[in-house]
Amino acid sequence: MQGKKVVVIGAGPGGLASAMLLANQGFEVDVFEQKGQVGGRNGALQKDGFTFDIGPTFLMMKFILEEIFEATGRSVDDYLDLVHLDPMYLLDYKDDSLLSYQGDEDISREIERVFGEDAEGLRRFYSREKKRYEGLLPALRRPYNKFTDLCSREALTALRHLAPGRSLFDVLGDYFGADRLKLAFTFQAKYLGMSPWDCPGAFAIIPYIEHNFGIYHVMGGLNRIPVAMADVVREDGGRVHLDTPVERILLDGKRARGVRLESGDEIAANYVVLNADFAHAMTNLVEPGVLKKYSKENLDARRYSCSTYMLYLGIEGSVDIPHHSIYFAENYRANVEDVFKNFRLSEDLSVYVQNASVTDPTLAPEGHSALYVLVPVANNKAGIPWDAQAAPYRERVLDVLEERIPLPDLRSRIRTEVSIDPAKWEDGYSVYKGATFNLGHNLGQMLYFRPRNRFEELANVYLAGGGTHPGSGLPTIWESGRISANLIRDDARGTG
Repeated sequence: MQGKKVVVIGAGPGGLASAMLLANQGFEVDVFEQKGQVGGRNGALQKDGFTFDIGPTFLMMKFILEEIFEATGRSVDDYLDLVHLDPMYLLDYKDDSLLSYQGDEDISREIERVFGEDAEGLRRFYSREKKRYEGLLPALRRPYNKFTDLCSREALTALRHLAPGRSLFDVLGDYFGADRLKLAFTFQAKYLGMSPWDCPGAFAIIPYIEHNFGIYHVMGGLNRIPVAMADVVREDGGRVHLDTPVERILLDGKRARGVRLESGDEIAANYVVLNADFAHAMTNLVEPGVLKKYSKENLDARRYSCSTYMLYLGIEGSVDIPHHSIYFAENYRANVEDVFKNFRLSEDLSVYVQNASVTDPTLAPEGHSALYVLVPVANNKAGIPWDAQAAPYRERVLDVLEERIPLPDLRSRIRTEVSIDPAKWEDGYSVYKGATFNLGHNLGQMLYFRPRNRFEELANVYLAGGGTHPGSGLPTIWESGRISANLIRDDARGTG
């Protein structure tokens, strides 16, 4: 197929979305993945009979995934078993707790029970954020190749809903009185690796999306999604090469002509889809001195998300908490400022725990539970010496779990364990500065101002993943893959 050969660097969710769509359209597609499995941060971690998702742990906006499968003539339900979760999660404030439900009625009762506020604020939240969501979504689903794209109908409509100068916490104050109640609708800023006091107010659509559309578990873990996507790529004639790292993007001037693998083999291509961590790829896969806008110096000056400290625990016996639980620090704002402003390890921790074994018995041996523990921490720009801090920090996290779940015998029940700290994210998973959620999502790094899907510095290179438009999070990463696939389709036709 002359003129239709595509190389995809990285078998993460964005790259696989592009590969699925392009292979189905008749492009010759080769996906090169450095690890021995697909998924990247959406992959699986398996040990001693336990299975953990490395990164994302629940599915929201599942309609985007459904659309991508439908575009290849398939149904996602033929590949994956999706389970709707309601309540969505437990929010624990140390002296009280709130069960967060999808929809209006159940969560209204919980809000009145815990905070004494009536449902009027919740009704206004649903009404106003529905309009914001409907105004923003079309703008997030189109590319921004040139500055004038900000004058498109979708972008101009979106501008009316951006809430410039207002944080997510500010916007939630339009609906709710109690600060702790606002937290129930602002902690989702962590999905972007941001503080709710800095996250743009437009992202109030995220809690709206959760409460309106619901969240889902995938039986076997969310790591089953990239496995299914890779299956579709192969079914349509694409090839997925595991344990095959790319060393360099090959260039003629500033035009990509293929890639060189670490084995030394050179693979020619008409188009390259770059699905590696953006800043890592710019500093490692492109010859030094080629890039100007995204030189190492300019990349270092950009804003990045926080990182995460992870514990994956195989536990003997059951654990009596819901599928998803969030344990807020006693002084949540001080904890957040330690992560994002003070760049130090907080004494007072906020912890997210996934106990998926209450829904999915396939993740652990019989009579055991798989616990996924995430603690937001500063990225590696903070200079925290994790070689010295990892062990004592583990003990601090386990102390919180034993106290707050409560699970006083947790340590004695651990049968297997894996940890990932920010240094391991950077060194073991090629995540720039260990910033797990990629580039920050401040307004100066969104839409046209984020690295563009048709990459502005190198011809024939297209971006997919959290470091390009529309941003981090599985649904938006899939969308980035679809945008790039559509751009390649149009460019191949000469209509781009």
